[in-house]
Amino acid sequence: MSMIMEKLKKMNGTVCSCGRTHTFQSKIIAGSGALRELPQIIKSFGAENPYILSDINTFTAAGEEVCRLLDSVGIKYSSFSFDDGHLEPDEKTTGSAFMHMRADCDIIIAVGSGVINDTAKILALHTKLPYVIVATAPSMDGYASMTSSVTLDGIKTSVPSRCADIIIGDTDILADAPEKMMLAGVGDMLAKYISICEWRIANLICGEYYCEEIAELIRYAVKCVTEQAHALKSGEKEAVTTVFDALSTGSIAMNYAGISRPASGVEHYISHVIDMRGAEFGDAVELHGIQCALGTLVSLKLYEKLKNITPAKDRALKYVESFDVELWNGKLRSLLGKSAEGMIALEKKEGKYDKQKHRDRLEIILQKWDEILEIINEELPSADSIEKFMTELGLPTCISEIGTDKSLLPDIFLASKDIRDKYVLPRLLWDLGIIDEFAEGINT
Repeated sequence: MSMIMEKLKKMNGTVCSCGRTHTFQSKIIAGSGALRELPQIIKSFGAENPYILSDINTFTAAGEEVCRLLDSVGIKYSSFSFDDGHLEPDEKTTGSAFMHMRADCDIIIAVGSGVINDTAKILALHTKLPYVIVATAPSMDGYASMTSSVTLDGIKTSVPSRCADIIIGDTDILADAPEKMMLAGVGDMLAKYISICEWRIANLICGEYYCEEIAELIRYAVKCVTEQAHALKSGEKEAVTTVFDALSTGSIAMNYAGISRPASGVEHYISHVIDMRGAEFGDAVELHGIQCALGTLVSLKLYEKLKNITPAKDRALKYVESFDVELWNGKLRSLLGKSAEGMIALEKKEGKYDKQKHRDRLEIILQKWDEILEIINEELPSADSIEKFMTELGLPTCISEIGTDKSLLPDIFLASKDIRDKYVLPRLLWDLGIIDEFAEGINT
């Protein structure tokens, strides 16, 4: 068992310094040949009719082997493989997966990574069936998450789902994943620099729950990934195991905290807005983790700029007083089409643009500005160092490299504050009355 997993196991079921008892029920089986344990896993649940879910790519990567393995021990199964290797995680995908499930299915076996896993977790929640995921790439941190990232009514959102009972990470399979998917895993881990920073800032300004032990676990996982990232590109199994364990740490940390804070911040929301434009207008999109890496680089540059700002109460109050919500909603509709409506509805429920709520937050920001700067300095590496690291790995460092019009980036960043009801960088900039000038100055 890796040191990362040892740290995770040590926290499970213990009373933490934050006052909560963190628990996690899933079992992670990782290592060379781990897939061979699948027949016994199925029998351990008393299951007799597995439903195997995959897509055209993941079926080739591991689904065929899963079928051969079950055939060899006489376990009957039904199987459905999407004929598309670039699925949208939406209602259509989930509905199709459900409709192809036989009524006598008694366990779900998903073979894949992001979309396949998110889809199967939703099926598992609503059917209440045992669920096993056979991971095919160390590409994202959702294997052990209790939510699924999906497009619902055009909005990229997280919906409740059921974490896998068993997560199989066979390094023989993972090491054969395409290089781009491995880099996506690294990108998803780079995002944790921002997520921990913003979690601490939200705790300071909004009083949001925060756990330092969970944060430290994430910091250690990021360190392990950055040290192994170059070896990952060549498929070295030790590096593959490290990144897979680190990604699992991200999702387990979310379960421990009961929120997504430990693993995602504004960099994820930048990625979500890109995805929403892709769904609405057919714009180019990239793998989630690669978009998150770009979002991280954008965020780091803006946080560095923020450190040179002296907050001005009058400027902030004047900006918020003149802020036209309806004008902004029109801009959202132009950027995102019909999917903007859900974001507009969320704001009516949340009220982040309420002037009195803003005054209350602003007073805290002004009082605790030095502490905010201290958090930024403690948590965030320099943008230059991350840009160099990304360049060395072959990760894109400019949004135009993934096919997104660079001129859209300011509006994409502005819209990222409306994706969720979480306090992230663009909300802090809005509270300070400087969000527009920061957005226009983005040069990634």
